[in-house]
Amino acid sequence: MENRNGETSIKNGKSVDFLLSELENFQDIARHIKPSPGEIPGINGIDIYGEVIPLNGIVGGDHIIYIDFNKRYDLDQRIREAQKHNRPDIAEQLQLNKRRAGVMVADVSGHNITDGLLGAMLHQAFLTGIQYELKHHGEVTAGLFEIINTRFFNSSSVRKFITLIYGEIWDDGSFRFVDAGHPPPVVFSNKFDKIIKVCNDQIVNFPPIGTMPSGDDIDSSKLFSHLGYKKKYSINKISLMGNGDILLLYTDGFSEHATNEDVYYFPDRVEEILKRIKNDSASDIYFQIKEDLLTFAKPADDITFVVIKKA
Repeated sequence: MENRNGETSIKNGKSVDFLLSELENFQDIARHIKPSPGEIPGINGIDIYGEVIPLNGIVGGDHIIYIDFNKRYDLDQRIREAQKHNRPDIAEQLQLNKRRAGVMVADVSGHNITDGLLGAMLHQAFLTGIQYELKHHGEVTAGLFEIINTRFFNSSSVRKFITLIYGEIWDDGSFRFVDAGHPPPVVFSNKFDKIIKVCNDQIVNFPPIGTMPSGDDIDSSKLFSHLGYKKKYSINKISLMGNGDILLLYTDGFSEHATNEDVYYFPDRVEEILKRIKNDSASDIYFQIKEDLLTFAKPADDITFVVIKKA
């Protein structure tokens, strides 16, 4: 009896050690897909900085992907290939990538360590898809998100979904983006010294990734959806950014950050801070807001925000 119990304890101990080892391995993988400072795009006249603040201190459901087309891809070689194959349209779009950079902010439902798995899946699917987008279109199109949405619809539970915003900031301050169930961006106007919310009628906001397939999908007859079918993704555009303006991308952990008395941090307190520090760099603005929001209240969710400032 004692031997049997002893053997069981040893087996249980080994099982716990194995699970802890696997969890540590997953955390290590998740850490390596977090953007490094070197991945933050460098676009003429645009300053960018942002990070994820995970609730558990290690990794969670929020995720950022930066796309500096100049750093990640050999655009000149791709342009030569497009010209070689008599595709001036693709060559033209590839050339335009030198003037723009992409930022994705995503939020997986839930904030546990294992929720980072969907973030890792999105990370790899998106970066793989960009390779094909550049080859066939010369740019990232809304069609990529149709493919990603269908893939996640087929492989994840309706209880687990992803909201995301992917946008491309241009050197002239314009911002083009796709929004899938995500909080809309806001602009702090340097001229008017206040946050200007983008009107809802100016933005087409689609359901979260993986919840509804597109009714226009070529395989839609094979995809049964309890929630119905969404329309094809379309591109939103903001042209509000002037010199010194600040664009904020964020997750709901930022917009819903509040005290126990339901006093919200966003937008009023954020606006007051931006009035004081709007002349600082994007990274300085980020870290000063981060320090203030953590002092303001204890987080109840992962928090992510990205500061995009036009010089």
